Amino acid sequence: MATARPSWLPVDLYPFNGRYADIDGNRVHYVDEGSGPPIVMLHGNPFWSFTYRDIIRRLRGRFRCIAIDYPGFGRSLARDGYDFKPASHAKVVGELVERLGLNRWTLFGNDWGGPIGLSVAQRDPERVRAVILGNTWAWPPTGPEDAGLRRFSKLLGGAILGAFLVHRLNVFLNVFTARGPGGKRTPAEMAAYRAPFPTAASREPVHVFPREILDSAAWLAEIEAALPRLAAKPALLLWGDRDPAFGARHLKRFEDALPCHRTRWLRGAGHDIQDDAPDAISDEILAWWDAEVSGPG
Repeated sequence: MATARPSWLPVDLYPFNGRYADIDGNRVHYVDEGSGPPIVMLHGNPFWSFTYRDIIRRLRGRFRCIAIDYPGFGRSLARDGYDFKPASHAKVVGELVERLGLNRWTLFGNDWGGPIGLSVAQRDPERVRAVILGNTWAWPPTGPEDAGLRRFSKLLGGAILGAFLVHRLNVFLNVFTARGPGGKRTPAEMAAYRAPFPTAASREPVHVFPREILDSAAWLAEIEAALPRLAAKPALLLWGDRDPAFGARHLKRFEDALPCHRTRWLRGAGHDIQDDAPDAISDEILAWWDAEVSGPG
């Protein structure tokens, strides 16, 4: 069933045809552009596939770019009773990967897209070709480098103050997203980010994610324990150097877990690297692929 393009989503910003899949009662929107080796692109909070728009434009001539909106985010609709937890999103993503028949696919995950995508990739690592990660994590936040994550989870995921900040003040969109490094987001881009969350009730998916940094510790521990399943995969680690959440010590943990890696710092980029450095990211992916991944897949 086709869905008309909403007025807040200009063609010049997001020139992609929406595709949909009904998964466990959710209507899941995704982009499927280009041809070639498939790259599955997974977003963080409070974003959606729109954050990959410029990267898809650059890469779709060489790759099949698949960018997914989790239920409750972007243009995806969640069924009644859906809990918006990362483990549930991972099940939805895994089902879509199966339905699309993806083989030898590459994960690209930022923020929550990291653990969600790694969870999917670890289930059947033989079908995974490579891994791209940027400013993310994949373990319970118990280390000294994770003190900021713990504070963030307790504040923004809290049932009273956190709920007020997220549901009523829309702090993720009005503060964190609107004040990216360099103030690069235009009014039209901010409209596209705000539009999926027009009401306090619609922001519940955004509120669940910070809470789950702590509450999904057992699920995150499973992902950390399974990282060796992907240790032989070529990995590209792209790290914004102005991210207050994930710094050099988080990057080092991935470098240790994924020894076949290439690391590139994205100078001047913050947490939301896809918006802050799309051209640099695209260039790094193309160079890395040709040097370290390309060949019989």
